[in-house]
Parts: sequence; structure tokens; C-alpha cells
Amino acid sequence: MSNSPGGVRPGPASFEKRLPLALALMMLVLLVSQYIFKPAPGAKPAAPINDKSAAALATKPPSTAAPAVAQNGAPAAAGATQASTEQTTEVDTDLYQVVFTNRGAVVKSWLLKHYRDEAGKPLQLINTSSDVPLPFSVEATGGQKLTVDANTVLYQPKISAGGAHIEYDFSDGQTTIRKTFEFGKDSYLANVTSEVLSNNTPVPHFLVWRGGFGDQKVRNASSTENTVRYDASAGKLVKKNAKDAKNGPVTDSGNYSFGGLEDNFFAAVALPAGSAPLEIRTFSDQIKLPNQEKPTQFVGAGISTGPQNDFSLFVGPKDIELLKKVNPKLGQIVDWGFFGILAKPLFLWLNWVNDHWTNNYGWAIILVTLIINLALFPFRFTSLKSARKMQKLQPQIQAINAKYKNVGIRDPKKAEQNQEVMALYKKEGVNPLGGCLPMLVQLPFFYAFYRVLNIAIELRHAPWMWVPDLSSPESLPIHLLPIILIATQFLTQKLTPAAGVDPNQQKMMMFMPLMFGFMFYYASAGLVLYWLTGNVVGIAQQLIINRFMPAPAQAPALPAKAPVKRTVKK
Repeated sequence: MSNSPGGVRPGPASFEKRLPLALALMMLVLLVSQYIFKPAPGAKPAAPINDKSAAALATKPPSTAAPAVAQNGAPAAAGATQASTEQTTEVDTDLYQVVFTNRGAVVKSWLLKHYRDEAGKPLQLINTSSDVPLPFSVEATGGQKLTVDANTVLYQPKISAGGAHIEYDFSDGQTTIRKTFEFGKDSYLANVTSEVLSNNTPVPHFLVWRGGFGDQKVRNASSTENTVRYDASAGKLVKKNAKDAKNGPVTDSGNYSFGGLEDNFFAAVALPAGSAPLEIRTFSDQIKLPNQEKPTQFVGAGISTGPQNDFSLFVGPKDIELLKKVNPKLGQIVDWGFFGILAKPLFLWLNWVNDHWTNNYGWAIILVTLIINLALFPFRFTSLKSARKMQKLQPQIQAINAKYKNVGIRDPKKAEQNQEVMALYKKEGVNPLGGCLPMLVQLPFFYAFYRVLNIAIELRHAPWMWVPDLSSPESLPIHLLPIILIATQFLTQKLTPAAGVDPNQQKMMMFMPLMFGFMFYYASAGLVLYWLTGNVVGIAQQLIINRFMPAPAQAPALPAKAPVKRTVKK
């Protein structure tokens, strides 16, 4: 396992007029990076071995019938331990199927039984499209060379009757290698040890998992994968991705609580025994996937706990309750992000609403969004009052603008114009930025929903009406939710007072709904549903407010001051 430390813009305008475009640009940067690339084709799960084959392998005696043969075909040295033929072994528990091969004593397939890929098949965690070393391959450190390739030799397997304990041994008389794997029937936690000796001298080494990890069928899968470690002394989760190792492997070491690989919803991390230090190496592997012209960078990781590796290994979903039961330290792997103070309570709230009221996460999102918008109604009401005052002052503002209509933006008199406008605002008690308040208040909740939908395993493949997975974009050829969102954005814009916006800029702002639709088209359906619900609630609130608080009569424009005539005394 492994790893190491892993808008169309108008011309110059006031801040109030530019803010919606700036907001759109921020959200564009936040969202488009995840959806701009084509989805990576998924990996094909390795064909599992049936139960009879597994039982036969489990009871098969060591292959000592044929004389041991060294890799070059010559007779092996005295005391050599190696197999003469390649064989695979399947570990079949309640939670996963793992297929080992004794060639290299590595894993060829790791399937999670209770989680599915987009094709409805058990989720394969190994990128089977790669040609890099398979998981649990050995990489010696410190420049030490072994007399054999530890990842291609045939190890002698010793398998318990139930297949829960597997031991692989190899020796050519100079290099000795042993790996052991121990699994529980109903646990995502396993125990792993490895030892490499060269002429009876321990050789520090990594056990590596290369070529990516997790669900390879999600859109732009490589961008969701990282090496991860928890630095308890600093109290933070540290991640690195393939780009961090583009110039070569990057190694980090320390007394980390755990370290390994992750994608958005799954993790494979090692927990060192006792207080042993943990060394994590991050790799970048260029892999050319089927039907892709250019290779993609996938992250890889290596784990070492010293000359002899000894650690517990968690491979499974990032389910908070499950992680805490396995080991309290593991709960730290769920990263709630910058607005975690909102994201985590929001997740717990969604869970509670789903469990007690809706039994569906889509309806839970709608209900929670409705409650949030009702709670934020005072901000919307304040914003409308500010907009109404701005409407009332428009004739006076227009008179001031007409007074300085021939003044260039760099002319010192432009400052006088701004001072007159601000003085008018101050006199009438108007906040020119008041109309932006509802949008600004919604941003933290938007990001919180974004984080929850990105990392909460409970929302992965959670259906709602025609949407099969709220954590992913819609699967229909035409995404309906973003199209409905565009319509609600147009209606919201039409109903919202736009004081002080000249006709040309009003026409420009009509493109904003289309921009929102573009940004949300490949966003997760749950995130679109949140924003769409907020729009619908906002439209209803705006209609009620407009009904009971109509636009005020505009104050008469102040006459422009006549130019001052100066009298010259003779």
C-alpha cells in the first residue's frame, strides 16, 4: 500500500455589477477541473477463482515433487526455497475477494463485494490496465541490489485451510524473502508482514501499490487519487498526488498514525504496529489506458516500517462509523475541507433526515436546502430593502452621472463623482453592496455540499427519481437538472431588482444563467439539486416580497448644478 507524501467579462464596472461574474468564475475554477476531461475507461475485474479451485489451492501440498530450479534454469543452491510452477490463491471473505499469485507474491485483484462500479460489478480497487508492479511488490531502499528480482520469482506458498493466512517464502541461498498476509472473515482490516535478507543481513524495503487505486470508472479518476498520511504531531492530514512525484518518487517519514492511498470514497492505508515510524513514498506512473491517445499520470505508494515491515492494513470504504470501529485514528482520513465546520454537521444532518424522514438522500437534500434558505430569509429581506432604496435613488444617481459624463476614468474628477454618490448613499442609509449579501452567505453552504457529495460514501450511488447517483453527473444523454436550473436562474434574475444596471449590462447579465448551466452541467447531480432547490425557494420568497413590498416611487432627480461663473475684477 502505500505511499508517500500525497464568466464572459464586460468592461469595467462597479463591484456590485462585477461580483456575480467573479462568483461564477470562482465556481468555474472549483468545479470544471473535475469534469473537463473525458471519463477514464474502467478496469476489468480479474476473473475470480471458484470455491473449489480455492479449496484445492488451500490444501495443495508444497510443490516439492519437482526439483527447485533457479531463475536462469540452473539447479537452485542448497537450502533454496521456491516453487516450480505459478499458482494463484483466492481469499474470499464476507467483504472482499483477493487474488494472489506466487509469482512475486503479489495481488492481482482486489474486489469489494458490497460496492459496485458503474457497470454494476463488484468494485475493483486495482488498476488492471497498468503494467507497473502489482500491489505488495518489493522495492529495496538505499540502493541495495538483490541477487534476484523479488517481484518475478516463484515463492513457495503456505496457505491455511480457510485461506485466512497466507505465507510466501523464497530463498536462493543468498537472498531470502518472506511475506505474510492474514485476513479476517468480516473485517476490512488485515495484517501484513515482510522481510528481506541479503546474506542474512536485513534489507530495508517498501511494499508498493502502483498505478492508481480505487474506482477507475469515475470521471477523470486519476485526479481523485492521492497518497495520504496523518501527522498526529501537526494534527493534520497530508495528501500528495501524481504531479508531486512527476520528477521522481517523493519520500516522507515520521510517526504517522497511518499512511497509504485513497480516492474520494475508498482507502488502502497502513497502520504501523505500536509507535513504529512509517515511511511513505509517492510515485507517479504514466499509464496509457485503453481508447486513450496519451498516457495519464496515476499515483502510486510505497510503505515501509523499517527493515521488517509489520503493519495492519485497512482496505475499504471511507465510512466514518466503520473507520472509527476499525481504529479511532482512521476517522481522520475523511477530509471535510476548509469549511469542515459546516460540511461535517451538514453531512450528519443529511444522514439524520434521510434515516428519520425521507429514506432518500435526494429528498433529504431538498428538505435541508429548504430549511437553510428559510433560515437565510432575513438576509434576502435585507438585500431586497437595500435594492428598493437603490431604485428610489436612481434619478439622483443618474443626475450625478450626467454631471460627470465626459469625465474619463483616470480624471481626478472621477473621484469627486464617486464621493458624491457615496455621500448620497450615506445620507439615505443605503448599502450599495447589500444586494450581494444572499449570494455571499450561500457560498460556504455551497462548498459544504460540494465536499459532502465528494467524500461521503453514503451518497455514492444514492438514487433520486431519474438520477442513479447523486454524487456523479446525470447519466442521461441530456442532463435535465442543469437545464431546469438555467430556467430558474432566468426567472430569478427577472424577479430580482437590478437597481443601477444600465440596459447594456442588463443584456450582458442575461448570459449569466447560461454560464451557470455550463458550470453545473457536469457537476454532481446532488450539487445541482441543492442549487436548483435554492433557486426555487428564492423565487417563491421573491414573489411574496414583491407582492407585499412593491417598488417605491422614485425620488425626483436633483437638477444638475449650473457651472459657477467667475467674475474678473478690472
